[in-house]
Amino acid sequence: MILSKPATPASLLAQPNGKNESATRKLVVGRGIVFSGEITSCDCLVVEGTVKANIAGCHDIDIAEGGLFTGSASVESAEIRGRFEGALTVSGRLLVHSSGKIAAEVRYHQIEIERGGEISGQIQAQGTSDSAQAPTPLPRRA
Repeated sequence: MILSKPATPASLLAQPNGKNESATRKLVVGRGIVFSGEITSCDCLVVEGTVKANIAGCHDIDIAEGGLFTGSASVESAEIRGRFEGALTVSGRLLVHSSGKIAAEVRYHQIEIERGGEISGQIQAQGTSDSAQAPTPLPRRA
């Protein structure tokens, strides 16, 4: 009789390329699931179902086709294939796919909207620190 040692959570998460998935804090809200609350300190939020929440301290949000996010999110990057409603601040890149729809107060640094993607509401580009400075006054003529 051969006994094998039970699998540990770390060994179940080990990847063939040597990466350990436990290092990534990823939350997936699957299709048909409704989540309400507050989400903090996750690396990636994937919305396939419905999320009614406020997000703080998260790096990425990915709303799948058919997914719905309602609330506020402040993230580094956002990829929208489903729907986002509320307030969205993206310090890096906002990508709205052809099936994506945003109805929100949106602030972004970079934006890309595929043909068919929709965005409505109050939309504001966030400038870099160079463009946020006041213009230099022109010298006066004597």
